[in-house]
Amino acid sequence: MLILAAGMPRAGSGWHYNLVHDLVVAAGGADARAIRTHWLLAPLLTEVNCNIGTLSAPRLFPVQIPSAFGKTFAIKTHSEPRPFAEHMLRKGTLRVSYIYRDPRAALLSAIEYGERARIAGRDNAFARLMDFEAALKFMLGYVKIWQRWMAVEGIHRVRYEDLLEDYAGEAARLAAFLGADPSDERVSTVIESYRPEAAAEGDKGLHFRHGEAERWRGAFAEGELDSVNEVLGGWIEKMGYSI
Repeated sequence: MLILAAGMPRAGSGWHYNLVHDLVVAAGGADARAIRTHWLLAPLLTEVNCNIGTLSAPRLFPVQIPSAFGKTFAIKTHSEPRPFAEHMLRKGTLRVSYIYRDPRAALLSAIEYGERARIAGRDNAFARLMDFEAALKFMLGYVKIWQRWMAVEGIHRVRYEDLLEDYAGEAARLAAFLGADPSDERVSTVIESYRPEAAAEGDKGLHFRHGEAERWRGAFAEGELDSVNEVLGGWIEKMGYSI
Protein backbone atom coordinates (compact mmCIF):
# COMPACT_ATOMS: atom_id res chain seq x y z
CA MET A 1 0.00 0.00 0.00
CA LEU A 2 1.07 3.55 -0.68
CA ILE A 3 0.82 5.94 2.28
CA LEU A 4 0.50 9.65 1.57
CA ALA A 5 1.32 12.30 4.16
CA ALA A 6 -0.41 15.36 2.72
CA GLY A 7 -0.71 18.81 4.20
CA MET A 8 -0.57 22.58 4.05
CA PRO A 9 2.90 24.12 3.70
CA ARG A 10 4.33 25.45 6.99
CA ALA A 11 1.83 23.36 8.95
CA GLY A 12 4.28 20.93 10.49
CA SER A 13 4.18 18.86 7.32
CA GLY A 14 7.83 17.78 7.60
CA TRP A 15 7.24 16.69 11.19
CA HIS A 16 4.05 14.93 10.11
CA TYR A 17 5.72 13.14 7.19
CA ASN A 18 8.64 11.85 9.21
CA LEU A 19 6.34 10.64 11.97
CA VAL A 20 4.13 8.87 9.41
CA HIS A 21 7.16 7.42 7.60
CA ASP A 22 8.75 6.01 10.74
CA LEU A 23 5.45 4.63 12.05
CA VAL A 24 4.98 2.80 8.75
CA VAL A 25 8.50 1.36 9.00
CA ALA A 26 7.95 0.37 12.65
CA ALA A 27 4.79 -1.47 11.62
CA GLY A 28 6.74 -3.53 9.06
CA GLY A 29 6.68 -1.19 6.06
CA ALA A 30 9.58 -0.11 3.89
CA ASP A 31 11.90 2.91 4.09
CA ALA A 32 10.71 5.28 1.38
CA ARG A 33 14.25 6.55 0.70
CA ALA A 34 15.41 3.00 -0.01
CA ILE A 35 12.37 2.46 -2.25
CA ARG A 36 13.17 5.65 -4.16
CA THR A 37 16.70 4.44 -4.86
CA HIS A 38 15.98 0.75 -5.54
CA TRP A 39 12.99 1.39 -7.81
CA LEU A 40 14.61 4.34 -9.64
CA LEU A 41 11.97 6.81 -8.49
CA ALA A 42 14.32 9.74 -7.84
CA PRO A 43 12.87 11.75 -10.78
CA LEU A 44 9.43 11.56 -9.14
CA LEU A 45 10.20 11.75 -5.41
CA THR A 46 12.36 14.60 -4.12
CA GLU A 47 15.32 13.93 -1.87
CA VAL A 48 13.65 15.93 0.89
CA ASN A 49 10.85 13.83 2.39
CA CYS A 50 10.03 11.96 -0.85
CA ASN A 51 7.64 14.69 -2.05
CA ILE A 52 5.77 13.53 -5.15
CA GLY A 53 4.37 16.95 -6.00
CA THR A 54 1.26 16.75 -8.18
CA LEU A 55 -0.94 13.71 -7.64
CA SER A 56 -1.42 13.04 -11.33
CA ALA A 57 -1.70 9.56 -12.84
CA PRO A 58 1.64 9.83 -14.71
CA ARG A 59 3.41 10.49 -11.40
CA LEU A 60 1.42 8.17 -9.15
CA PHE A 61 1.38 5.13 -11.42
CA PRO A 62 5.15 4.46 -11.35
CA VAL A 63 5.32 5.25 -7.63
CA GLN A 64 2.65 2.69 -6.80
CA ILE A 65 4.47 -0.15 -8.62
CA PRO A 66 6.49 -1.17 -5.53
CA SER A 67 3.17 -1.45 -3.68
CA ALA A 68 2.03 -4.01 -6.24
CA PHE A 69 5.02 -6.09 -5.12
CA GLY A 70 3.99 -5.92 -1.47
CA LYS A 71 5.86 -2.79 -0.37
CA THR A 72 4.16 -0.34 1.97
CA PHE A 73 5.87 3.04 2.22
CA ALA A 74 5.13 6.71 2.80
CA ILE A 75 5.50 9.70 0.49
CA LYS A 76 4.55 13.35 0.88
CA THR A 77 2.65 16.08 -0.96
CA HIS A 78 1.22 19.57 -0.57
CA SER A 79 -0.94 19.13 -3.65
CA GLU A 80 -4.67 18.74 -4.11
CA PRO A 81 -6.39 15.38 -4.58
CA ARG A 82 -6.70 14.33 -8.22
CA PRO A 83 -8.98 11.72 -9.84
CA PHE A 84 -6.37 8.95 -9.99
CA ALA A 85 -5.46 9.45 -6.33
CA GLU A 86 -9.14 9.32 -5.35
CA HIS A 87 -9.49 6.14 -7.43
CA MET A 88 -6.60 4.61 -5.49
CA LEU A 89 -8.29 5.60 -2.22
CA ARG A 90 -11.54 3.92 -3.22
CA LYS A 91 -9.62 0.84 -4.37
CA GLY A 92 -7.76 0.64 -1.07
CA THR A 93 -4.27 1.01 -2.53
CA LEU A 94 -3.71 4.48 -1.06
CA ARG A 95 -4.08 5.73 2.50
CA VAL A 96 -3.90 9.46 3.27
CA SER A 97 -3.18 11.46 6.43
CA TYR A 98 -3.69 15.22 6.01
CA ILE A 99 -2.34 17.88 8.39
CA TYR A 100 -3.41 21.51 8.45
CA ARG A 101 -2.94 24.60 10.58
CA ASP A 102 -4.53 27.96 11.28
CA PRO A 103 -3.82 29.72 7.93
CA ARG A 104 -2.73 32.87 9.77
CA ALA A 105 0.07 30.94 11.47
CA ALA A 106 1.01 29.14 8.26
CA LEU A 107 1.08 32.44 6.38
CA LEU A 108 3.38 34.06 8.93
CA SER A 109 5.69 31.05 8.84
CA ALA A 110 5.78 31.13 5.02
CA ILE A 111 6.71 34.84 5.02
CA GLU A 112 9.47 34.35 7.59
CA TYR A 113 10.83 31.23 5.92
CA GLY A 114 10.91 33.07 2.59
CA GLU A 115 12.87 35.94 4.14
CA ARG A 116 15.42 33.53 5.60
CA ALA A 117 15.72 31.76 2.25
CA ARG A 118 16.39 35.01 0.38
CA ILE A 119 19.02 36.06 2.92
CA ALA A 120 20.71 32.69 2.50
CA GLY A 121 20.53 32.93 -1.29
CA ARG A 122 18.20 29.94 -1.65
CA ASP A 123 15.54 29.89 -4.34
CA ASN A 124 12.33 28.14 -3.39
CA ALA A 125 8.59 28.75 -3.47
CA PHE A 126 8.73 30.77 -0.23
CA ALA A 127 11.67 32.93 -1.33
CA ARG A 128 9.50 34.13 -4.23
CA LEU A 129 6.90 35.58 -1.86
CA MET A 130 8.32 39.07 -2.14
CA ASP A 131 5.46 40.92 -0.44
CA PHE A 132 2.50 40.34 1.85
CA GLU A 133 -0.08 40.27 -0.94
CA ALA A 134 1.84 37.57 -2.82
CA ALA A 135 2.10 35.51 0.37
CA LEU A 136 -1.62 35.91 1.10
CA LYS A 137 -2.51 34.77 -2.43
CA PHE A 138 -0.15 31.80 -2.02
CA MET A 139 -1.87 30.75 1.20
CA LEU A 140 -5.34 31.21 -0.29
CA GLY A 141 -4.44 28.57 -2.86
CA TYR A 142 -3.54 26.08 -0.16
CA VAL A 143 -6.66 26.85 1.87
CA LYS A 144 -8.67 25.91 -1.21
CA ILE A 145 -6.65 22.67 -1.41
CA TRP A 146 -7.56 22.04 2.26
CA GLN A 147 -11.22 22.32 1.28
CA ARG A 148 -10.72 19.76 -1.50
CA TRP A 149 -9.12 17.29 0.89
CA MET A 150 -11.85 17.72 3.49
CA ALA A 151 -14.38 16.52 0.91
CA VAL A 152 -12.49 13.26 0.39
CA GLU A 153 -13.84 10.31 2.36
CA GLY A 154 -11.70 7.88 4.29
CA ILE A 155 -8.69 10.06 5.05
CA HIS A 156 -7.12 10.80 8.42
CA ARG A 157 -7.27 14.46 9.46
CA VAL A 158 -5.13 16.18 12.09
CA ARG A 159 -4.70 19.81 13.06
CA TYR A 160 -1.17 20.96 13.82
CA GLU A 161 -2.34 22.67 16.99
CA ASP A 162 -3.98 19.46 18.23
CA LEU A 163 -0.79 17.53 17.55
CA LEU A 164 1.07 20.07 19.67
CA GLU A 165 -1.43 20.14 22.52
CA ASP A 166 -2.31 16.43 22.72
CA TYR A 167 0.66 14.81 21.03
CA ALA A 168 0.29 11.41 22.74
CA GLY A 169 -3.39 11.11 21.84
CA GLU A 170 -3.05 12.36 18.28
CA ALA A 171 0.06 10.26 17.59
CA ALA A 172 -1.71 7.14 18.89
CA ARG A 173 -4.71 7.93 16.69
CA LEU A 174 -2.42 8.36 13.68
CA ALA A 175 -0.58 5.12 14.45
CA ALA A 176 -3.86 3.21 14.64
CA PHE A 177 -4.94 4.67 11.29
CA LEU A 178 -1.68 3.46 9.77
CA GLY A 179 -2.11 -0.02 11.20
CA ALA A 180 0.62 0.41 13.82
CA ASP A 181 0.00 -0.70 17.41
CA PRO A 182 0.93 2.17 19.78
CA SER A 183 1.71 -0.36 22.51
CA ASP A 184 4.35 -2.08 20.35
CA GLU A 185 7.82 -1.10 21.57
CA ARG A 186 9.07 -0.11 18.11
CA VAL A 187 6.00 2.04 17.50
CA SER A 188 6.10 3.68 20.93
CA THR A 189 9.80 4.46 20.44
CA VAL A 190 8.97 6.28 17.19
CA ILE A 191 6.16 8.21 18.87
CA GLU A 192 8.45 9.30 21.68
CA SER A 193 11.18 10.44 19.26
CA TYR A 194 8.81 12.86 17.51
CA ARG A 195 7.38 14.58 20.56
CA PRO A 196 7.25 18.38 19.96
CA GLU A 197 10.12 19.08 22.32
CA ALA A 198 12.28 16.41 20.64
CA ALA A 199 11.39 17.67 17.16
CA ALA A 200 12.22 21.25 18.11
CA GLU A 201 15.61 20.28 19.51
CA GLY A 202 16.52 17.62 16.98
CA ASP A 203 18.03 17.94 13.52
CA LYS A 204 15.70 15.85 11.39
CA GLY A 205 14.89 18.32 8.63
CA LEU A 206 11.51 18.95 10.21
CA HIS A 207 11.41 22.76 9.76
CA PHE A 208 10.21 22.98 13.37
CA ARG A 209 11.50 26.47 14.10
CA HIS A 210 8.64 27.87 16.16
CA GLY A 211 6.12 25.67 17.94
CA GLU A 212 3.82 28.37 19.31
CA ALA A 213 0.35 27.86 17.89
CA GLU A 214 -0.81 31.51 17.92
CA ARG A 215 2.43 33.46 17.54
CA TRP A 216 0.79 35.27 14.61
CA ARG A 217 -1.41 37.37 16.94
CA GLY A 218 1.27 39.98 17.54
CA ALA A 219 3.47 39.45 14.49
CA PHE A 220 1.59 40.93 11.54
CA ALA A 221 1.98 44.59 10.60
CA GLU A 222 -0.91 47.00 11.08
CA GLY A 223 -3.77 46.19 8.72
CA GLU A 224 -2.33 42.87 7.58
CA LEU A 225 -4.33 40.74 9.98
CA ASP A 226 -7.52 42.49 8.85
CA SER A 227 -6.62 41.60 5.25
CA VAL A 228 -6.00 37.99 6.22
CA ASN A 229 -9.33 37.73 8.02
CA GLU A 230 -11.13 39.37 5.10
CA VAL A 231 -9.66 36.98 2.52
CA LEU A 232 -9.46 33.78 4.58
CA GLY A 233 -12.02 34.37 7.33
CA GLY A 234 -14.66 31.98 6.03
CA TRP A 235 -12.17 29.13 5.69
CA ILE A 236 -10.56 29.91 9.04
CA GLU A 237 -13.93 29.41 10.76
CA LYS A 238 -14.64 26.23 8.78
CA MET A 239 -11.33 24.86 10.07
CA GLY A 240 -12.53 25.41 13.63
CA TYR A 241 -10.53 28.53 14.48
CA SER A 242 -11.97 31.81 15.73
CA ILE A 243 -11.61 35.17 14.00
